[in-house]
Amino acid sequence: MANERFDREAATWDSKPFTVANSRKAFGALLEYVPRLQSDGKALDVLEIGCGTGLLSLLVAPYVHSLTAVDTSTGMIEALKAKLAVNPGISNIMPVQVLLEHPDEPLIQNPAVVGESPKQFDLIISHLVLHHIPSLEQVLKTMYGCLKPGGQVALTDFENFGPEAKKFHEQSKMEGVERHGIARQEMEKLMVGASFVNVRVEEAFRVDKPVESGGSMEFPFVICLGTKGHD
Repeated sequence: MANERFDREAATWDSKPFTVANSRKAFGALLEYVPRLQSDGKALDVLEIGCGTGLLSLLVAPYVHSLTAVDTSTGMIEALKAKLAVNPGISNIMPVQVLLEHPDEPLIQNPAVVGESPKQFDLIISHLVLHHIPSLEQVLKTMYGCLKPGGQVALTDFENFGPEAKKFHEQSKMEGVERHGIARQEMEKLMVGASFVNVRVEEAFRVDKPVESGGSMEFPFVICLGTKGHD
């Protein structure tokens, strides 16, 4: 991912109305598609990949036991840490600046729990991250390894619905964009190939976004759901 770009944008990230509103839409989708967040969420250990400044993290945190928030951008992680510093009541978010490439990454382990390695999670979330990742196959395998048996992934991103999907990004923001949205059938195949079961990739919501050519466009967002089996 293009860390320099995101480091530059971290300070003003939360000032973008679309970014804030979009994170709230993603949070609503999580509550709808992951009932455990509301039924037994306080017991859930969550891993968020590509947390940015924590817009989604802060919405999810009250529903879970712990949230390990990772991002490759130092600027984004520092912005999240600054938020937490002025909100001492939020104690269950652990920001980590790391490129997560394997489940036993030392930086996401819990040093308070002796002998627990690798740490495993009940739920993995990400929002507007998948289109930045060079190898979806590799990141899905890493996610699978990070889950407890029976754990879930719930990943949201805009959909590749054809050539018009390219308009989601301004030309100046193409740095670090690996694909113009998520193609449903391709993503389902990749998730099944990574050993997930109960795989579903479906539209979760739509959002109007200003586009560079003028005006705005409605973009569909998908949620990618899968479970790690117990065997």
